[in-house]
Amino acid sequence: MAKQIFINLAVSDVQKSMDFYTALGFTNNPQFSDESGKCMVWSDSIFVMLLSHEKFMHFATKPIADTKSRLAGLYSLSLESVEEMNNLMTKALAAGGVEPHEARDLGFMQQRSVEDFDGHTWELFYMDMTKFPGQ
Repeated sequence: MAKQIFINLAVSDVQKSMDFYTALGFTNNPQFSDESGKCMVWSDSIFVMLLSHEKFMHFATKPIADTKSRLAGLYSLSLESVEEMNNLMTKALAAGGVEPHEARDLGFMQQRSVEDFDGHTWELFYMDMTKFPGQ
């Protein structure tokens, strides 16, 4: 079996969260989904599990963080161009996401951030390695 990553997020409204991630281009895998959790596919090896608080607690060993007021993690998605990054951000904002700060230009990397309904922060970025210092 190929190595894969599953990011598990506690969400307050599973369907609303699924709609948001669908608008960003994720697809739902019904095989690993039910009313209390949705498996959202980004690629062949990257999955985001949107879990109700109740279902998330079955796996958790600590209280669920209030990601509306505290940062629990940064999740990053690499994109193929600045245009693709900006297009995805437009979709995220139209779907109800919030952009917590202005776009960042680090020379070799362009970056934008979006928060979902529960405050989970996603970094959307394009990296041009030909502009990386020392290349």
